Order: sequence, then structure tokens, then C-alpha cells
Amino acid sequence: MSKVSKGSILWVDDEIDLLRPHIILLEQKDYTVTTVSNGYDAVEIVRDRGFDLVFLDESMIGMSGIETLVQLKEIRPNMPVVMCTKNEAESLMDEAIGRKINDYLTKPVNPVQIIAAVKKFLESRDISQQRITKDYLQEFSRISARLQGYLAWEDWLEIYVKLVNYSLEMDKYPELGLQDSLQDQWRECNAEFSKFVERNYQDWIFDRSDDRPLLSPEITEEYMLPHLTNSKGKVVYIVVDCMRLDQWLLMEEMLYPYYTMKTNYACSILPTSTPYARNAIFAGMFPLDIQKHYPQYWKGENTEEHSRNTFEKELLTKLIGRKRINLPNDITYLKIIDTDYGKKIEADIARHTKNKLTAIVFNAVDMIAHSRSDLPILKEIAPDEPAYRSLTKSWFAHSSLFGILKAISKMDDVTVVITTDHGSVRCLHGVKALGDADTSTNLRYKFGRNVKADARHAYYVRNPEEIRLPKGNMIDGSIIAKQDYYFVYPTEYNYYVQKYKDSFQHGGISLEEMILPVIELKPKK
Repeated sequence: MSKVSKGSILWVDDEIDLLRPHIILLEQKDYTVTTVSNGYDAVEIVRDRGFDLVFLDESMIGMSGIETLVQLKEIRPNMPVVMCTKNEAESLMDEAIGRKINDYLTKPVNPVQIIAAVKKFLESRDISQQRITKDYLQEFSRISARLQGYLAWEDWLEIYVKLVNYSLEMDKYPELGLQDSLQDQWRECNAEFSKFVERNYQDWIFDRSDDRPLLSPEITEEYMLPHLTNSKGKVVYIVVDCMRLDQWLLMEEMLYPYYTMKTNYACSILPTSTPYARNAIFAGMFPLDIQKHYPQYWKGENTEEHSRNTFEKELLTKLIGRKRINLPNDITYLKIIDTDYGKKIEADIARHTKNKLTAIVFNAVDMIAHSRSDLPILKEIAPDEPAYRSLTKSWFAHSSLFGILKAISKMDDVTVVITTDHGSVRCLHGVKALGDADTSTNLRYKFGRNVKADARHAYYVRNPEEIRLPKGNMIDGSIIAKQDYYFVYPTEYNYYVQKYKDSFQHGGISLEEMILPVIELKPKK
């Protein structure tokens, strides 16, 4: 019975007979090897059929290796080509790389080099799949065991980062079939994390715990203000509404050529919603304290949500004043909520960032989350978590945010700090909620008289002041959703359960909503 080939290889060299031992070695390892002795034959054979890998001699009589490479890539752009060369001149390597060579080996090549190159291009996916499967199944067991014991904030942070990284790896290998088990583990972890938050949240916000995370009101003072006081350069402070860690990591990949980055973490206050969490970031205060000290800047629950963050510049100015930081000029504050305005800012970013401090809010990620719920075409494009991440990556690649960051990376003596007010969670389970006619309409939290829901799925707060939220005229209680639940009133319950099922929402308690990346970036230049 003939063995199945592990891959097809074309070897192009005008001294091909001298390479016979390498070719025999590859054939013994079940690779199919075709040989030609010049570039012309290589081009012709590649026109007829593709190969999984090409070894290409750089110095050949007639058509050179570089000339052959150009034609091979024109015929089959995605076919990997490894150049073999005696010439180690940097200019040659630059030209080869510019012509999209995939790797190169220095002659005389040895068996170890050859096998390593073949495994890299022909077996790396299988090797990676085996490693990921083994590592994840081991980590799956470890995480499940850890959930049975005591976990502190740092433990939850470690678990969350691992889950995010495994999710990103699984996106690359959907054929492994581990997505369901990973999703189950996310739910298991979020169930325990919700209990953890419910037990500890009030101690955190009143600073009664030694083991507490950095919270929303402390982010600006901890990570942005030191750059204002310790550096003569400029600071650009960016808050991306509704950005999760997995989304940031995809953006980070594209920013790597431009910046060195340090990632820190914080915890969003409750509810994990823009009017509360983002105002807290800019004010350096909990919402209750904002209302108390700056009532002119606090808009209550009866106000339209989009207008409840209209005083972020003023709140940030007050925070800087309280910390006795003297700025040489006014704060530049920009809120980018549409593509055209973002492109205008990008085109003139040097002028917009001429002051010591520039604060920019981007709403696009939040808009993607909400639009996916409202537009069937977006739900079709992004039907699950991997596709949702892919959608975010595609947006960022063409966004004014990416353009602005690339432009800033070329400026002298500038620091960028990027964070978010909250993340989002994919909501898959509806739960009945009760309340009077004035109860707020949010899916992940509700304020109002007599609000209630199943305690297994909701964190009940009798008095909003207990969690440092303002107590408005019509508010004397609140419920905040846990895990991936969302609140639906009994009226037309089944209709609204289906309407909002599988939508990305925020406001509640989950790892994805509460754990916030805070990134400090310095241009590489």
C-alpha cells in the first residue's frame, strides 16, 4: 500500500545532482520531490501545477533566482518559496524579501536546515494544532480545578487573559472542534466570576479590600497623568468605547511596527455602561461623587443616553486641577462618532495634537456591537465570536483610529495611552425582569421602583448609593445582569427574548465587560 504524500516540493537548482542526498532524505520522509535545473523549466512546470513548497537556487545560469522568483509569484502568489544562496549580501536579501520570498537558506545547505524549512511550511499547521489541542485540554482541566478554590482578582485576571489568548488561537484552527468546549468554559468562568464580583464589589469601591483591582475612576490618575507630569512631551489619551481585550490584541498586532507597548489592566465600575464608566474615567470619581461635586455635569437616567457624556472635557479639566497639574495650554478634546469626521481629524492630526494633552473618544467599536443587533447583514457577516473579532480587525485596518496612531508614531516626544470604558458580552440567555413603568430600558441593567429578577442571574442593589451611584427621583433599586443573561419584561417575553438573543451587550457583570486593558505606547521611530 503506497504512502500518502506529506506535501509536494519543487527544487530548482542548476547543480541539482549534487543535492541528491537531500532529495532522497525528503522522499524517505514521504514528501514528493520534483526537480528542475533552470528557471525556465521551473516557470513552465508551475504553470501546469502548483507545489506546496519551492526551493530555489539564487545563482543559476540563464534566468537568475530573483528573475525566476518574480515569475513564480506572478503565477502562484501564495506558493511559498525558499531561496538557497551563497551570497549573503544584504542588498540581495532585501531584494529577495521585497520580491516576497518566504525564507532563505545559506549554501551549503544541510539536512537539518532542509527539514526545518519543510516542517515550517508544510507541517507547521498540524504541529501547531497538536500543540494547541494538548495545551488547551491541560489548561482546561487546570482552570476548572481552580474554580473550585479561592480566587483573588489577580487570579481572575490571569484566567481571563488565558481564555482570550486561547480564543484567538482557536480562531485560526476552527477544524479542531474545540470551540464548544471553550465556550462552555467561558460560561463556567463567568458564572463564578459573577459570584466573586457580587461578594466583593462594595468592598472594592469603598476601598475596604487589600486585594482590589484598579477601578475606572483611578485609571486616568494611575496611567495617564504621570506622563503629563514626568515628561516634557505631549500626551494623547484615547478611550475606545466598548473595546474588549481580544479586540485590542488584534489591533496591537497591526500597531507593533510603530510602537513599543506596555499593557496594564483595570476593572470597570458597575454598571459597565458608558454614562457611568466613561464619565468615571474622565472625572476620576464615582458617579455619585460627580453628581455631588459637579451636579452641572451629571445627567440623570431620564436623559438620552447619547447626551450623558457631553461634559467629559470639563470633568477631565477638573481632575487635572484637583491634582494641581498646570498645563501650558487647554486640553484638546475630540469625540469621533462617524467615519467622515474621523478622516478629517486623521488628515490634520498634527494640528489637533499640538497641545500638551489631547483626549480622543472613539465610538466605532460600540457602534459595531449595536449595529450587529440591528442590522441582519452584520449578524450574517459576524455570526459568532471569531467572526465578530474578524469584523473588528477589518474595521481597525481601515479606520481613522489606525491612521491617527500611525501618524502620531512619527511625531517627536509623544506618549499615547489607550483604554476603554467597558467591554461587551455575547448575550445568549433571556431572564424575566419586573419593574414599574419608569424602570430604565437597558438590557443588562435596570433602575427603578420594585425592580427584580431571578437572583441566580441578577445582582440586586437595594439602594444605588450602596455602589456609589446617584439616587435619582425615580430610582430606589437596581438589578445588574450576570454572565450572558439579558433582562426582558414579561410582556411579549418570547418575542423580545428572540429579538435580543445572540446580541453583544454591555452594562452587566462578566469578564469581557469588566476587565479593561490600559495600554501605554511609545513610538519606535
